[in-house]
Amino acid sequence: MAIEILAEHRCHGGVQGFYRHESKHCNGPMRFALFSPPNPRGAPVVFCLAGLTCTEETFAIKAGAQRIAAELGLMLLMPDTSPRGTGFAGATDDWTFGEGAGFWLDATADPWRERFRLASWIEHELLAIAADFGADQDRCGVLGHSMGGHGALTLALKRPQIFKSVSAFAPIVAPSAVPWGQRVLPRYLGDDPTAWAQHDSCSLLRAGHRCASLLVDQGMADKFLVEQLQPERLEAVCAEMGQPIRLRRHDAYDHGYFFIQSFIADHLQHHADALA
Repeated sequence: MAIEILAEHRCHGGVQGFYRHESKHCNGPMRFALFSPPNPRGAPVVFCLAGLTCTEETFAIKAGAQRIAAELGLMLLMPDTSPRGTGFAGATDDWTFGEGAGFWLDATADPWRERFRLASWIEHELLAIAADFGADQDRCGVLGHSMGGHGALTLALKRPQIFKSVSAFAPIVAPSAVPWGQRVLPRYLGDDPTAWAQHDSCSLLRAGHRCASLLVDQGMADKFLVEQLQPERLEAVCAEMGQPIRLRRHDAYDHGYFFIQSFIADHLQHHADALA
């Protein structure tokens, strides 16, 4: 698979790179960032999924993860949050939908299904690319923030044979029940609520899906907490269905990357332990 190097930087003994390739599943160019630890051959890989409005650069620049990943011997793969320059009507009109807001799913409604196939891109292309950089495909985890937290949870629940570890910061846990998801899911997936349930962590858990033990951190000063995130829904359904979870609530922390920086070491250790 041909990969274009946009930039590479020496970083904590490894390499932080930014890349582009022609995606078969997204039918066009897609960008990603990848941190290779000092000894990448056979390293576990953790996908780091960003939130609304973000790019492949956001987590790489703001999370402060590379030093810890280098110490733990983890590869980090940070995909862009959507295709770019699609030309689709409405693709750039709303920060919660379209470009920069792919919601880590495979769209089924026109015209989005032509380009917005983020789940297949990760599973069928980026996992192989990580292996090309030296990663062990059989030791793969996923973490995410906000919309990316939603993606991490749903991907892990639907593909536990791929994602052996999972964690999230301030995830959207029940998009079918909150305004962000209610605006977005019908546009990507059509009007059938059963299709939305396949991209809703709480619904997936109630339907019998399970994943590795969850680590979830939530800031209690998060401005999106009450209306959009509602972690208590995830906590309740995990207790009901027997899904292991550690949900940690942190007073005074908000939704941003200073929150993520504060606890990223715990998350990467969680993945390193699970993928050892």
